[in-house]
Order: sequence, then C-alpha cells, then structure tokens
Amino acid sequence: MRASGAFEVQIAPQAQDQAEGSTLGRMSLDKQFHGDLVGTGKGEMLTAGTDTGSAVYVAIERVTGTLHGRAGTFVLLHNGTMTRDSQQLTITVVPDSGTGQLAGLSGNLTINIVDGNHLYDFEYSLASGY
Repeated sequence: MRASGAFEVQIAPQAQDQAEGSTLGRMSLDKQFHGDLVGTGKGEMLTAGTDTGSAVYVAIERVTGTLHGRAGTFVLLHNGTMTRDSQQLTITVVPDSGTGQLAGLSGNLTINIVDGNHLYDFEYSLASGY
C-alpha cells in the first residue's frame, strides 16, 4: 500500500559540541502530517557535520495518528548521509512498533522537498493476524 501527503516540521537544537573538523548536535523534532497519514511525529535527532560539508544524522520518531483511517502509533528510524555530491536517506518503520489498528505495520518512508514544501511517500504493509 502507498500513502502520501505533506508535513511541517519544527527542529529545535538541544545541544551542540564543536571540535576541530566536526560538529556534533542533538535536536528535537515536532511534525504535523497531512494527507493519507494524519497525525503528529515527535522525535530526537543526532547529527554530525564536517568542516568540508559532509554530514550524517540518525533519528527516532514516534508517529501518532491515522493511516488511511487506521488509528495507532508506530516508530520510524531515520538514517541519513550527505556529501557535497550526493545524499542518501533511509526511513523505516521499527519492527513490531505499530499499535492499535497499525499493529503489524512495516514499510519505508521517503521525504521530498519541493519548492520549500515537505512531502512524504510511505510504502507500507500491514501483516495479517493483528
């Protein structure tokens, strides 16, 4: 199955540690999802950036809401790597994290930014027997 829509995100810096060649950071995430997924996302992000412009981040985010009318929660794991030439981002549902009508949820979420708007495309499945 596939879900899509838009979201707004607020990122609030919590801590930063700068040393020669790199900066480490921690931030809180607060999201509002619209479209096929309606709800909120709350999470924490850890980042590292280099003086040459490369960066990485990992984040854990709990989403609470409805997905195509099914209510519940689930957790997303973010893993991103950026260089001056490329970007790789993987966002996956944490196994067995779905609750309520989203129990048995698995999948991958893709983020696209178009003209300053944040869009998601969520390819997912729900295991039978839940």
